[in-house]
Amino acid sequence: MRTRLAAASGILLLALAGCAATPEPPAGQADESVGDGHGEIAGAHELAEPALHLSTVDADGDVHHLDLLDEDTEVIAEIEPIDDLVSDGRYLFGIRDGSVTVIDSGVWTWSHVDHFHYYEAPSRVVGDIEGSGLATVVPGETGTGILFDDEAVLIDTPSLADGDIVEHFRTQVEPHTGLVVPLVDGAVVTEPDADGIAQTLRVVDAEGSAGESVPCANATGTVTTVVGVVIGCADGAALSVAGDPSDWERIAYPESAAPPATDFAGRKGRPSVAALAGTNGAWLLDTRDRGWTFQDLGEEIVRVAAVGDDADRMLALTATGSVLVLAEGEIVARTEPLVEESLADTELAAGVTFVVDQNRVYLNGPAEHTMWEIDPADGARIARTFETATAPLHLSGTGR
Repeated sequence: MRTRLAAASGILLLALAGCAATPEPPAGQADESVGDGHGEIAGAHELAEPALHLSTVDADGDVHHLDLLDEDTEVIAEIEPIDDLVSDGRYLFGIRDGSVTVIDSGVWTWSHVDHFHYYEAPSRVVGDIEGSGLATVVPGETGTGILFDDEAVLIDTPSLADGDIVEHFRTQVEPHTGLVVPLVDGAVVTEPDADGIAQTLRVVDAEGSAGESVPCANATGTVTTVVGVVIGCADGAALSVAGDPSDWERIAYPESAAPPATDFAGRKGRPSVAALAGTNGAWLLDTRDRGWTFQDLGEEIVRVAAVGDDADRMLALTATGSVLVLAEGEIVARTEPLVEESLADTELAAGVTFVVDQNRVYLNGPAEHTMWEIDPADGARIARTFETATAPLHLSGTGR
Protein backbone atom coordinates (compact mmCIF):
# COMPACT_ATOMS: atom_id res chain seq x y z
CA MET A 1 0.00 0.00 0.00
CA ARG A 2 1.28 3.46 -0.82
CA THR A 3 1.35 5.68 2.27
CA ARG A 4 0.42 9.31 1.68
CA LEU A 5 1.75 12.07 3.91
CA ALA A 6 0.18 15.44 4.61
CA ALA A 7 -0.15 17.54 1.46
CA ALA A 8 1.80 20.75 1.11
CA SER A 9 -0.94 21.88 -1.28
CA GLY A 10 -3.12 22.70 1.71
CA ILE A 11 -5.75 20.06 1.04
CA LEU A 12 -7.73 19.55 4.23
CA LEU A 13 -7.39 15.96 5.40
CA LEU A 14 -10.37 14.25 6.95
CA ALA A 15 -9.62 11.87 9.79
CA LEU A 16 -11.24 8.48 9.62
CA ALA A 17 -13.87 8.23 12.31
CA GLY A 18 -15.15 5.08 13.96
CA CYS A 19 -17.50 2.87 11.98
CA ALA A 20 -19.57 1.14 14.65
CA ALA A 21 -22.84 2.58 13.37
CA THR A 22 -24.02 2.57 9.79
CA PRO A 23 -26.31 5.55 9.14
CA GLU A 24 -28.41 5.98 6.05
CA PRO A 25 -26.34 6.88 2.94
CA PRO A 26 -26.54 10.41 1.50
CA ALA A 27 -28.81 11.44 -1.36
CA GLY A 28 -28.62 9.21 -4.38
CA GLN A 29 -26.02 6.85 -2.89
CA ALA A 30 -26.53 3.17 -2.27
CA ASP A 31 -25.07 1.73 0.94
CA GLU A 32 -22.27 -0.42 -0.47
CA SER A 33 -20.84 -1.52 2.88
CA VAL A 34 -20.71 -5.25 3.47
CA GLY A 35 -19.62 -6.23 6.97
CA ASP A 36 -16.55 -4.10 7.64
CA GLY A 37 -15.89 -3.47 3.94
CA HIS A 38 -17.15 0.13 3.92
CA GLY A 39 -17.26 0.38 0.15
CA GLU A 40 -13.98 -1.42 -0.40
CA ILE A 41 -13.48 -3.18 -3.72
CA ALA A 42 -11.46 -6.38 -4.06
CA GLY A 43 -7.89 -5.54 -5.03
CA ALA A 44 -8.09 -1.98 -3.70
CA HIS A 45 -5.99 -0.47 -0.92
CA GLU A 46 -7.50 1.81 1.68
CA LEU A 47 -5.57 5.06 2.17
CA ALA A 48 -5.32 7.43 5.12
CA GLU A 49 -6.32 10.41 2.96
CA PRO A 50 -7.87 11.06 -0.46
CA ALA A 51 -5.73 10.31 -3.52
CA LEU A 52 -6.68 13.53 -5.28
CA HIS A 53 -5.69 13.73 -8.95
CA LEU A 54 -6.31 15.86 -11.99
CA SER A 55 -7.20 13.78 -15.03
CA THR A 56 -6.73 15.32 -18.45
CA VAL A 57 -7.09 14.07 -22.02
CA ASP A 58 -5.01 15.48 -24.87
CA ALA A 59 -5.58 15.61 -28.63
CA ASP A 60 -4.22 12.10 -29.18
CA GLY A 61 -6.52 10.57 -26.57
CA ASP A 62 -3.81 10.04 -23.96
CA VAL A 63 -5.29 10.20 -20.46
CA HIS A 64 -2.87 11.89 -18.06
CA HIS A 65 -3.15 11.52 -14.28
CA LEU A 66 -1.51 14.22 -12.12
CA ASP A 67 -1.11 13.29 -8.45
CA LEU A 68 -1.78 16.46 -6.45
CA LEU A 69 0.31 15.25 -3.51
CA ASP A 70 3.62 14.39 -5.14
CA GLU A 71 2.94 16.11 -8.51
CA ASP A 72 3.89 12.98 -10.46
CA THR A 73 2.15 12.47 -13.80
CA GLU A 74 1.45 9.22 -15.60
CA VAL A 75 -0.53 8.17 -18.66
CA ILE A 76 -3.20 5.77 -17.42
CA ALA A 77 -4.91 5.10 -20.77
CA GLU A 78 -4.56 5.64 -24.49
CA ILE A 79 -7.94 5.93 -26.18
CA GLU A 80 -9.36 7.35 -29.38
CA PRO A 81 -9.57 11.18 -29.32
CA ILE A 82 -12.66 12.55 -27.61
CA ASP A 83 -14.93 15.56 -27.84
CA ASP A 84 -15.93 15.77 -24.18
CA LEU A 85 -15.04 14.31 -20.77
CA VAL A 86 -17.32 13.62 -17.81
CA SER A 87 -16.39 12.16 -14.43
CA ASP A 88 -18.04 11.14 -11.16
CA GLY A 89 -14.80 11.41 -9.19
CA ARG A 90 -13.63 7.90 -10.04
CA TYR A 91 -14.74 6.91 -13.54
CA LEU A 92 -13.93 8.96 -16.62
CA PHE A 93 -16.30 8.93 -19.58
CA GLY A 94 -14.62 9.95 -22.83
CA ILE A 95 -17.30 11.04 -25.30
CA ARG A 96 -16.94 11.07 -29.07
CA ASP A 97 -19.25 10.66 -32.05
CA GLY A 98 -20.66 7.14 -31.90
CA SER A 99 -19.21 5.90 -28.60
CA VAL A 100 -18.30 6.52 -24.97
CA THR A 101 -15.11 5.05 -23.47
CA VAL A 102 -15.19 4.28 -19.74
CA ILE A 103 -11.93 4.53 -17.79
CA ASP A 104 -11.49 3.55 -14.15
CA SER A 105 -9.03 6.08 -12.70
CA GLY A 106 -8.33 3.73 -9.80
CA VAL A 107 -8.79 6.37 -7.08
CA TRP A 108 -11.99 7.25 -5.26
CA THR A 109 -13.64 8.43 -2.07
CA TRP A 110 -16.48 6.52 -0.45
CA SER A 111 -18.89 8.45 1.77
CA HIS A 112 -20.04 6.88 5.02
CA VAL A 113 -22.28 9.88 5.84
CA ASP A 114 -20.30 11.31 8.77
CA HIS A 115 -16.84 10.42 7.44
CA PHE A 116 -15.11 9.08 4.35
CA HIS A 117 -12.97 6.16 3.21
CA TYR A 118 -10.32 6.55 0.51
CA TYR A 119 -9.23 3.85 -1.92
CA GLU A 120 -6.69 3.21 -4.64
CA ALA A 121 -6.57 0.37 -7.17
CA PRO A 122 -4.98 -0.17 -10.61
CA SER A 123 -6.43 2.07 -13.31
CA ARG A 124 -7.81 0.52 -16.50
CA VAL A 125 -9.98 1.04 -19.55
CA VAL A 126 -13.30 -0.66 -18.79
CA GLY A 127 -14.65 -0.56 -22.34
CA ASP A 128 -16.83 1.25 -24.85
CA ILE A 129 -20.57 1.93 -25.06
CA GLU A 130 -21.68 2.48 -28.63
CA GLY A 131 -24.56 4.42 -30.11
CA SER A 132 -25.45 7.04 -32.69
CA GLY A 133 -24.16 10.60 -32.44
CA LEU A 134 -22.45 12.53 -29.65
CA ALA A 135 -23.83 11.26 -26.35
CA THR A 136 -24.75 13.15 -23.20
CA VAL A 137 -23.50 11.28 -20.10
CA VAL A 138 -24.74 11.72 -16.53
CA PRO A 139 -22.87 9.59 -13.93
CA GLY A 140 -24.58 8.40 -10.77
CA GLU A 141 -23.87 6.15 -7.78
CA THR A 142 -26.15 3.31 -8.85
CA GLY A 143 -26.39 3.98 -12.57
CA THR A 144 -24.94 6.13 -15.34
CA GLY A 145 -27.31 7.62 -17.91
CA ILE A 146 -26.36 8.00 -21.56
CA LEU A 147 -28.47 9.66 -24.23
CA PHE A 148 -27.44 8.99 -27.82
CA ASP A 149 -29.26 10.52 -30.79
CA ASP A 150 -32.10 7.99 -30.68
CA GLU A 151 -31.42 5.76 -27.66
CA ALA A 152 -31.59 6.15 -23.90
CA VAL A 153 -29.18 3.87 -22.03
CA LEU A 154 -28.70 3.21 -18.31
CA ILE A 155 -25.62 1.26 -17.28
CA ASP A 156 -24.89 -0.21 -13.85
CA THR A 157 -22.22 1.91 -12.16
CA PRO A 158 -21.11 -0.63 -9.48
CA SER A 159 -20.37 -3.19 -12.21
CA LEU A 160 -17.72 -0.88 -13.62
CA ALA A 161 -15.56 -1.69 -10.59
CA ASP A 162 -15.45 -5.31 -11.82
CA GLY A 163 -14.48 -4.19 -15.31
CA ASP A 164 -17.94 -4.95 -16.70
CA ILE A 165 -20.35 -2.76 -18.64
CA VAL A 166 -23.85 -3.93 -17.75
CA GLU A 167 -26.83 -2.20 -19.38
CA HIS A 168 -29.97 -1.97 -17.25
CA PHE A 169 -31.91 -0.78 -20.28
CA ARG A 170 -31.48 0.58 -23.80
CA THR A 171 -34.64 2.07 -25.27
CA GLN A 172 -35.53 3.99 -28.41
CA VAL A 173 -36.32 7.70 -28.01
CA GLU A 174 -37.31 10.50 -30.33
CA PRO A 175 -34.17 12.41 -31.36
CA HIS A 176 -33.68 15.49 -29.20
CA THR A 177 -31.20 17.28 -26.99
CA GLY A 178 -31.92 15.87 -23.56
CA LEU A 179 -30.80 13.76 -20.64
CA VAL A 180 -30.90 10.36 -19.01
CA VAL A 181 -30.53 11.14 -15.31
CA PRO A 182 -29.93 8.20 -12.94
CA LEU A 183 -31.89 7.97 -9.69
CA VAL A 184 -31.57 5.55 -6.78
CA ASP A 185 -33.79 3.18 -8.76
CA GLY A 186 -33.84 3.59 -12.54
CA ALA A 187 -33.67 7.02 -14.14
CA VAL A 188 -35.63 9.85 -15.67
CA VAL A 189 -35.48 10.27 -19.43
CA THR A 190 -36.41 13.54 -21.11
CA GLU A 191 -39.24 13.43 -23.65
CA PRO A 192 -39.51 16.01 -26.45
CA ASP A 193 -42.50 17.76 -27.97
CA ALA A 194 -43.22 17.87 -31.70
CA ASP A 195 -40.46 20.46 -32.16
CA GLY A 196 -37.85 18.24 -30.52
CA ILE A 197 -37.65 20.30 -27.31
CA ALA A 198 -37.44 18.38 -24.04
CA GLN A 199 -40.61 19.16 -22.07
CA THR A 200 -41.19 16.18 -19.79
CA LEU A 201 -39.21 13.96 -17.44
CA ARG A 202 -40.33 10.36 -17.74
CA VAL A 203 -39.50 8.11 -14.79
CA VAL A 204 -38.15 4.76 -16.03
CA ASP A 205 -37.36 1.85 -13.73
CA ALA A 206 -34.17 -0.21 -13.92
CA GLU A 207 -35.82 -2.65 -16.35
CA GLY A 208 -36.79 0.15 -18.74
CA SER A 209 -40.51 0.27 -17.91
CA ALA A 210 -41.97 3.78 -18.09
CA GLY A 211 -43.70 5.26 -15.07
CA GLU A 212 -44.99 8.68 -14.07
CA SER A 213 -44.04 11.92 -15.80
CA VAL A 214 -42.78 15.16 -14.29
CA PRO A 215 -43.30 18.45 -16.19
CA CYS A 216 -40.03 20.23 -16.99
CA ALA A 217 -40.17 22.62 -19.94
CA ASN A 218 -36.88 23.00 -21.79
CA ALA A 219 -35.19 20.46 -19.53
CA THR A 220 -31.45 21.26 -19.63
CA GLY A 221 -28.60 20.56 -17.24
CA THR A 222 -28.42 18.34 -14.18
CA VAL A 223 -26.37 17.87 -11.02
CA THR A 224 -26.53 15.77 -7.88
CA THR A 225 -26.12 17.51 -4.52
CA VAL A 226 -26.20 16.17 -0.99
CA VAL A 227 -29.95 16.90 -1.03
CA GLY A 228 -30.91 15.17 -4.26
CA VAL A 229 -30.91 15.22 -8.04
CA VAL A 230 -31.48 18.58 -9.77
CA ILE A 231 -32.65 19.09 -13.35
CA GLY A 232 -32.95 22.56 -14.86
CA CYS A 233 -36.33 23.64 -16.26
CA ALA A 234 -37.55 26.86 -17.87
CA ASP A 235 -39.33 27.94 -14.68
CA GLY A 236 -36.78 26.74 -12.13
CA ALA A 237 -35.44 23.37 -11.06
CA ALA A 238 -36.98 19.95 -10.57
CA LEU A 239 -35.52 18.31 -7.45
CA SER A 240 -35.73 14.58 -6.83
CA VAL A 241 -35.18 14.47 -3.07
CA ALA A 242 -32.53 11.87 -2.19
CA GLY A 243 -32.77 10.64 -5.79
CA ASP A 244 -36.18 9.11 -5.04
CA PRO A 245 -38.11 8.50 -8.30
CA SER A 246 -41.40 9.36 -6.56
CA ASP A 247 -40.33 12.41 -4.51
CA TRP A 248 -40.13 15.55 -6.67
CA GLU A 249 -40.17 19.21 -5.70
CA ARG A 250 -40.14 22.39 -7.76
CA ILE A 251 -37.69 25.19 -6.90
CA ALA A 252 -39.12 28.16 -8.79
CA TYR A 253 -37.10 31.13 -9.96
CA PRO A 254 -37.76 34.41 -8.16
CA GLU A 255 -39.91 37.04 -9.86
CA SER A 256 -38.30 39.04 -12.68
CA ALA A 257 -35.87 36.18 -13.13
CA ALA A 258 -32.81 36.30 -15.37
CA PRO A 259 -32.25 33.76 -18.16
CA PRO A 260 -32.64 30.19 -16.86
CA ALA A 261 -29.78 27.96 -15.82
CA THR A 262 -28.70 25.40 -18.42
CA ASP A 263 -25.71 23.83 -16.65
CA PHE A 264 -24.66 23.42 -13.03
CA ALA A 265 -21.29 23.15 -11.30
CA GLY A 266 -20.07 22.96 -7.73
CA ARG A 267 -18.13 20.98 -5.17
CA LYS A 268 -19.13 17.35 -4.86
CA GLY A 269 -21.31 16.55 -1.87
CA ARG A 270 -22.39 20.13 -1.12
CA PRO A 271 -25.93 21.58 -1.29
CA SER A 272 -25.14 24.65 -3.42
CA VAL A 273 -24.39 24.77 -7.14
CA ALA A 274 -23.89 27.60 -9.61
CA ALA A 275 -25.02 28.17 -13.18
CA LEU A 276 -24.66 30.83 -15.83
CA ALA A 277 -27.58 33.24 -16.22
CA GLY A 278 -27.20 34.65 -19.69
CA THR A 279 -23.85 36.22 -20.56
CA ASN A 280 -23.28 38.56 -17.60
CA GLY A 281 -24.99 36.87 -14.70
CA ALA A 282 -24.88 33.82 -12.48
CA TRP A 283 -27.34 31.80 -10.43
CA LEU A 284 -26.54 30.24 -7.07
CA LEU A 285 -28.96 27.44 -6.21
CA ASP A 286 -29.13 26.26 -2.60
CA THR A 287 -30.92 22.92 -2.72
CA ARG A 288 -31.07 22.69 1.07
CA ASP A 289 -32.90 26.02 1.44
CA ARG A 290 -34.72 25.53 -1.88
CA GLY A 291 -33.76 28.98 -3.13
CA TRP A 292 -32.08 30.82 -6.02
CA THR A 293 -29.83 33.89 -5.79
CA PHE A 294 -29.03 35.94 -8.89
CA GLN A 295 -25.80 37.89 -9.30
CA ASP A 296 -25.19 40.41 -12.10
CA LEU A 297 -21.42 40.44 -12.63
CA GLY A 298 -21.37 43.35 -15.05
CA GLU A 299 -19.14 41.64 -17.59
CA GLU A 300 -19.20 38.59 -19.85
CA ILE A 301 -18.82 35.31 -17.99
CA VAL A 302 -18.23 31.90 -19.58
CA ARG A 303 -18.01 29.51 -16.57
CA VAL A 304 -19.21 29.50 -12.98
CA ALA A 305 -18.94 27.03 -10.09
CA ALA A 306 -20.02 27.05 -6.45
CA VAL A 307 -17.37 26.47 -3.79
CA GLY A 308 -19.99 25.49 -1.24
CA ASP A 309 -18.44 27.00 1.90
CA ASP A 310 -19.80 29.17 4.69
CA ALA A 311 -19.13 32.36 2.71
CA ASP A 312 -21.20 31.14 -0.23
CA ARG A 313 -18.18 31.58 -2.44
CA MET A 314 -18.69 31.27 -6.16
CA LEU A 315 -16.14 31.22 -8.97
CA ALA A 316 -16.57 32.89 -12.32
CA LEU A 317 -14.37 32.78 -15.40
CA THR A 318 -14.53 35.96 -17.47
CA ALA A 319 -14.46 36.00 -21.25
CA THR A 320 -11.00 37.58 -20.99
CA GLY A 321 -9.64 34.61 -19.02
CA SER A 322 -9.61 35.94 -15.44
CA VAL A 323 -10.99 34.05 -12.46
CA LEU A 324 -13.32 35.97 -10.14
CA VAL A 325 -14.14 34.96 -6.59
CA LEU A 326 -17.47 36.09 -5.17
CA ALA A 327 -18.31 35.87 -1.47
CA GLU A 328 -21.82 36.59 -0.22
CA GLY A 329 -22.68 38.25 -3.51
CA GLU A 330 -19.64 40.53 -3.78
CA ILE A 331 -16.58 40.17 -6.03
CA VAL A 332 -13.70 39.86 -3.55
CA ALA A 333 -10.82 38.77 -5.79
CA ARG A 334 -9.73 38.63 -9.41
CA THR A 335 -6.74 36.94 -11.04
CA GLU A 336 -4.85 38.24 -14.00
CA PRO A 337 -5.99 36.71 -17.32
CA LEU A 338 -4.94 33.06 -17.19
CA VAL A 339 -6.69 31.39 -20.13
CA GLU A 340 -7.20 34.26 -22.54
CA GLU A 341 -5.56 32.41 -25.42
CA SER A 342 -7.61 29.26 -24.84
CA LEU A 343 -10.92 31.17 -24.68
CA ALA A 344 -10.07 32.97 -27.93
CA ASP A 345 -10.17 29.58 -29.71
CA THR A 346 -13.76 28.28 -29.91
CA GLU A 347 -12.74 24.63 -29.98
CA LEU A 348 -10.31 24.93 -27.09
CA ALA A 349 -12.68 27.10 -25.04
CA ALA A 350 -15.25 24.28 -24.85
CA GLY A 351 -12.89 22.21 -22.68
CA VAL A 352 -11.81 24.91 -20.22
CA THR A 353 -13.39 24.16 -16.86
CA PHE A 354 -13.15 24.33 -13.07
CA VAL A 355 -12.50 21.44 -10.70
CA VAL A 356 -13.51 22.41 -7.15
CA ASP A 357 -12.09 20.76 -4.02
CA GLN A 358 -12.56 21.65 -0.38
CA ASN A 359 -9.69 24.16 -0.23
CA ARG A 360 -8.56 24.56 -3.82
CA VAL A 361 -9.88 25.16 -7.32
CA TYR A 362 -8.21 23.97 -10.53
CA LEU A 363 -8.41 25.44 -14.02
CA ASN A 364 -6.97 24.12 -17.29
CA GLY A 365 -5.55 26.15 -20.15
CA PRO A 366 -5.18 24.01 -23.29
CA ALA A 367 -3.50 26.71 -25.37
CA GLU A 368 -1.27 27.68 -22.46
CA HIS A 369 -0.29 24.03 -21.73
CA THR A 370 -0.89 24.87 -18.07
CA MET A 371 -3.14 24.09 -15.13
CA TRP A 372 -3.53 26.35 -12.10
CA GLU A 373 -4.30 25.62 -8.47
CA ILE A 374 -6.16 28.57 -6.96
CA ASP A 375 -7.00 29.34 -3.32
CA PRO A 376 -10.44 31.02 -3.41
CA ALA A 377 -10.34 31.91 0.30
CA ASP A 378 -7.02 33.77 -0.01
CA GLY A 379 -7.60 36.44 -2.63
CA ALA A 380 -7.60 33.97 -5.55
CA ARG A 381 -3.93 33.30 -4.85
CA ILE A 382 -2.21 31.02 -7.38
CA ALA A 383 -0.97 28.27 -5.07
CA ARG A 384 0.67 26.10 -7.73
CA THR A 385 1.12 26.07 -11.49
CA PHE A 386 1.42 22.82 -13.44
CA GLU A 387 2.95 22.96 -16.92
CA THR A 388 1.88 20.13 -19.21
CA ALA A 389 3.77 18.46 -22.05
CA THR A 390 0.61 18.27 -24.16
CA ALA A 391 -2.50 20.41 -24.28
CA PRO A 392 -4.93 19.51 -21.43
CA LEU A 393 -7.99 19.72 -23.68
CA HIS A 394 -10.33 18.14 -21.13
CA LEU A 395 -10.09 18.23 -17.32
CA SER A 396 -11.74 16.29 -14.50
CA GLY A 397 -10.95 15.68 -10.86
CA THR A 398 -10.54 12.10 -9.62
CA GLY A 399 -10.09 10.56 -6.19
CA ARG A 400 -13.14 12.53 -5.01
